[in-house]
Amino acid sequence: MGRPKRNVLAAAEEALTPPDALERNQSLVRVLKPEGNNLFTCELPNQKTIVVELAQRFRNTIWIKRGGFVLIDKYVDGAQDSRAQGEIVNIVRDEKLWRKQPYWPAEFAKSSAYDISDDEEESNVGKMPPSDSEDE
Repeated sequence: MGRPKRNVLAAAEEALTPPDALERNQSLVRVLKPEGNNLFTCELPNQKTIVVELAQRFRNTIWIKRGGFVLIDKYVDGAQDSRAQGEIVNIVRDEKLWRKQPYWPAEFAKSSAYDISDDEEESNVGKMPPSDSEDE
């Protein structure tokens, strides 16, 4: 039997709004890849990678994509005997809203996927092929 729909909707609704401020042990990170068993390899703003686990309330309700952003709560050293160094406490779903917050790291600045330099040739996509007989 699946989870009640109200639990799924409550978890999704909770992940929509960003907090007003972050606590000392919280940080925004970029998800690099899933490790299995609700563990994810993430990148801190200072380019350091850590392994974090997904909070119980999000398991099997919200999926996290690679390159997405999450809010983690780092464990105090020696507090956990597991491989994980923190826990995912919120998932960034409305990235536009989160980027407006003062605590959004400058290292995660939005870069355009369509960076076009002047040195590149013009694309032939969608154009007719050149004709063999232009003189006729």
